[in-house]
Amino acid sequence: MTRHRFAFCGAELAAVYVLAGGGRELHLAELTGDRRMLYGLPAIIAVEGHSPAAEAYRAGRPLWLNPKELAAYVELDPHHFPGRRGEGAETTARISLGALPLGRGANELGCLIVAGEVTDGFSPDRRALLELYADQVAAGLESAAARIPGRTPPQTHLAQAALVPLQGGAFILELSTGRMEAHAYVLELLGIPPEEFDGRVETLLASAVPDDIPALMEIVEPGRMSAATEQLAFRIRRPGGELRWLGLRCRVEVGADGTPERVLGVVADAAYLRPSADEVSVVQRLSAKLAGAGTIREVSRLVVASLRGPLEASRVAVAEREGDRLVVTILDPPEPDAWPSVWRSEWRSEWPDLSIHDMPTLEGALREGHVSLWPAGADLEPALAEIGRGGLAVLPLRADGRMVGVCLVGWDEEHRFDPEERSLLTAAAALVGQALMRAHALDAGHELATMLQRSLLPRKLPELPGGEAVARYLPATAGLEVGGDWYDVIPLGDGHVALVIGDVQGHSAGAATIMGQMRTAVRAYAVEGHPPDVVVARANRLLVGMETDLFATCLYVDLDMEEGIARLVRAGHLHPVIRHPDGSTEELMVEGGPPLGVLADEEYPMTEAGLVPGTLLMLLTDGLVESAALTLEEGVRRVCDTLATADPADAGRVADELVVGVNRRDDDVALLLLRYDGTRVRPMRTHWTVWRLPNAVMHARRFTARTLRSWGAEEELDGALLVVSELVTNAIAHTQGEVRLDLTLSADRLRIAVNDASPRSPVKPADQGWEATGGRGLLIVEATTASWGAVPLSGGKQVWAEIPLAPRERLAKAR
Repeated sequence: MTRHRFAFCGAELAAVYVLAGGGRELHLAELTGDRRMLYGLPAIIAVEGHSPAAEAYRAGRPLWLNPKELAAYVELDPHHFPGRRGEGAETTARISLGALPLGRGANELGCLIVAGEVTDGFSPDRRALLELYADQVAAGLESAAARIPGRTPPQTHLAQAALVPLQGGAFILELSTGRMEAHAYVLELLGIPPEEFDGRVETLLASAVPDDIPALMEIVEPGRMSAATEQLAFRIRRPGGELRWLGLRCRVEVGADGTPERVLGVVADAAYLRPSADEVSVVQRLSAKLAGAGTIREVSRLVVASLRGPLEASRVAVAEREGDRLVVTILDPPEPDAWPSVWRSEWRSEWPDLSIHDMPTLEGALREGHVSLWPAGADLEPALAEIGRGGLAVLPLRADGRMVGVCLVGWDEEHRFDPEERSLLTAAAALVGQALMRAHALDAGHELATMLQRSLLPRKLPELPGGEAVARYLPATAGLEVGGDWYDVIPLGDGHVALVIGDVQGHSAGAATIMGQMRTAVRAYAVEGHPPDVVVARANRLLVGMETDLFATCLYVDLDMEEGIARLVRAGHLHPVIRHPDGSTEELMVEGGPPLGVLADEEYPMTEAGLVPGTLLMLLTDGLVESAALTLEEGVRRVCDTLATADPADAGRVADELVVGVNRRDDDVALLLLRYDGTRVRPMRTHWTVWRLPNAVMHARRFTARTLRSWGAEEELDGALLVVSELVTNAIAHTQGEVRLDLTLSADRLRIAVNDASPRSPVKPADQGWEATGGRGLLIVEATTASWGAVPLSGGKQVWAEIPLAPRERLAKAR
């Protein structure tokens, strides 16, 4: 632990005792915090003695003492726990104590003592968080022991090593609201000033490396065991660009219906787990190779080729889990004599097919889901001991919230696991698990996913008045050539256009399917006339309701082509990049929310920006600006430099220049570029409040006639008056409240809209007989206009119709 002042969840002092003396004693290895609280902690405690540390160690569960209970220990045995010097048991009236065993089962390490001035004892939440912190201490002990040749005397060797991460903090996350209470140390680790933390979990997730976010999200998936402690090492990028490894241990509390409600967690600096450059290169090469693996056999072969040599291992085995059996997919070496006798007896086909129940240690490792490292001489069943007499690594392979297999790595000669190797094995396990899951779906889903991707992406983009939109899409060249990137350009009414780009997590048939569903849903919500924040919020709720573990990022832009006003909504996606007419470029900062599919009731803020003619607006996915060899900041800088020097007159050439330097791709690349030119003639608008009078329709017609004559639109007058009569009559006859008539004349169309207070949309009659005296209004509107429709408004709706205008110089003279 840190040599600096210790303060964690009410504890102001901590002491680490490690097992020694042949398992008969606990030796004090480190003491930190406010030492004035408890003077004279013994250096050695007998395991069979009467003290909180010994009793917690023997019982294998935490022991919590409030001040009164601690006083009883002090009076009974002041030698083992003397309290403050010269003050006896009286000073314990304000002190609570916890004794937490370190390690479990065959890997018992010692005991952690924590104490603080908590007069009514540690609360349940603090106890849970301190237990998680004890798990962090145990990991530090294991790491330190792996670096030390021999474990005795521990107070000499271990005290010279950092037993736990140098800094850590706690947090409590309420899943129903997404609100988080985070310790100041958590914010300090992430580089977030406390005064800038808004209590939202997405604020913290924004610091995580995008590739690690799926693993973080997986922790709170329904169906996960809440009683087990989740552990994860993940990366963050601090404000200055520094990458840092953090260790997370957490516990998910569920409600009576099994739904996750709260997450209690401890985050600590995991610098001692940070891999070296060699380990990083191994993981990167393995990731790139696995991305291109299309079958289970190919995945297994790549794992052996990537791990056995760098680790100098004697044996490597990869197996899938099918129920309570392990189906081996590859063994290296492949000869049966190189493997345990139990394995050879199950050699019914090319590879063995084993029962998990025959290997209880392996069964337990799969149940806990953590990488397990066993040194030489460990007490293991023969089916495992014969794989690695000098050391054995058990790597459970998890994907999409379930255990899909296991990888075993064994050494004949004595092997010591250092922290860098632990990190390498943990990262490899995550990659292999996902690759196995992908390979399962690949054979059956590859052709389907390819077809979906081809058919669901737009074949061509629409022509836009006042601008030009172009798009480029490049599939990943490393791995499955189908993914979840999508884009769309959606013409809307009243001179608006929606620009959309998104990225569904992963590369698989499932990702391609979700991509198509999300693109269709966003287009449907947009065409219905909903504002941008509502479109994104509804798409989010739709994805949450789907039976999928995938999430998606999205950027939605509603652009008024006549006024140049853009309203932007961002859901976990990259910010857009903008090039101003003077050639300067910048990221357009858009306030955002979490990715789609994470929180069902999330609301997404909307950002407004103004564009002037000659502006280039670019929407992109991370495949263009980030890869294993390119940081996000450097990628965005390159894009900005390319935009600054490009000729905006040819939007297609600009798009080509942006993607020309992207060669081998780790991810799909999607790019949507709009050159905004602005409309030649600004639209003219006016409105009229329709009073509910017997001659209301006559007044509306007179207002329309006067307005169109002043605008020089006499040629469309007869048709416009007919449409106004029908729409205003319907609104007055079938609704209550205010009715308003809006007229908009642009360069190519006349738009007539009637707003009323009823949310019910008009229905065109399916079968209208000649004898009917009503119901023909909408049929007349449909016959006399180019298009019509209804959109919801706050507290009501708008029914609109558009009449096209023939090209002429009338508007210029009217102005």
